[in-house]
This record gives sequence, C-alpha cells and structure tokens, in this order.
Amino acid sequence: MKRWMIGMFGFFLAVCSAQSDELVITIHRTSAEGVGEELGTVRASKNAYGTLFTPELKGLEPGVHGFHVHQNPGCGPADKEGKSVPGLAAGGHYDPTKSGRHEGPYGNGHIGDLPPLYVAADGSASVPVLAPRTKLSDLEGRALMIHASGDNFSDQPKKLGGGGARSACGVVQ
Repeated sequence: MKRWMIGMFGFFLAVCSAQSDELVITIHRTSAEGVGEELGTVRASKNAYGTLFTPELKGLEPGVHGFHVHQNPGCGPADKEGKSVPGLAAGGHYDPTKSGRHEGPYGNGHIGDLPPLYVAADGSASVPVLAPRTKLSDLEGRALMIHASGDNFSDQPKKLGGGGARSACGVVQ
C-alpha cells in the first residue's frame, strides 16, 4: 500500500474518532405554538474533566440562564392543566439515578444540571461551561434546555431551582 494511502486512512480514522467525542446540538426558540427560529448551536465535547458545552448562540435575553439536559428528545409544547407550555415535551431534568434533587453540576442531584449559561448584552452566548458529572452518552436521545431565568441549584424556594420558563431548546440526535 502506498504511503499516501496509509496517511489518508490514518487521517480518516482520526477525523471519525474526533467526531465521536463531540455532538453539535441546534438550538431553537420555544413557544406555546411550537418550535421556533434557530438561535445557533451548542457543541458538546468530551473532556478529561467532564463534558464541555460551547455555545454559539444569538437572539437570547441578556443575563444568566438555567441550562439543563432534559429527559425526552422533544422541544415542542405540551399541555399542563389545560394550558400549552413551551418546551414541555422535553420532560423533566435528566435524572437517571432518580435522586429527585436539584443540586447543580457539582452536587449529587440530577445529572442534567449544567452550569449556568451566560448571555452577553447583545444577546449572544459563547462562553463555554464544563459539566463534570455529565458524559456525552448522557446526552444522546435527550433535549438541551435553556431557561428564561437564572438557576439557584436548589429546590427552594421554587421547585427545580427557579429557572423559569423554557425559552430555547435543542434535541440531541
């Protein structure tokens, strides 16, 4: 076999293995009517310290937002008590151990609890966050959710940390 063919085969293997250590999730605005405009992507990559989430988003409200992995692979609305709720098809926070606790990315609660997402004054989000307990395999077949408000990583005073409405979401393929 010619050396250049061996080199190309090695390059192909390197590209394929690099792709398996990364997921790209397209994020859309959510509403009671359905999934809306595309806001950008979040790249999730394997890291020696957990999973690194690198957003490339625009069109969000400035400030700190709750950021979570949700149980179901859906971002559409669903009915709750007769009312259409944006992003409710995603279900609750991913909690495979059934801890029932909201303790943030460093606690022993939901695996789906991620560090907060920071959105700049111009509505863009590009600051990466590291989730030490979340693995790439935890994301497959789930939804990545951005909430309207910050997250206090506690079940008090409001259940699920007071992150507020589900404002943007992406299904992990």
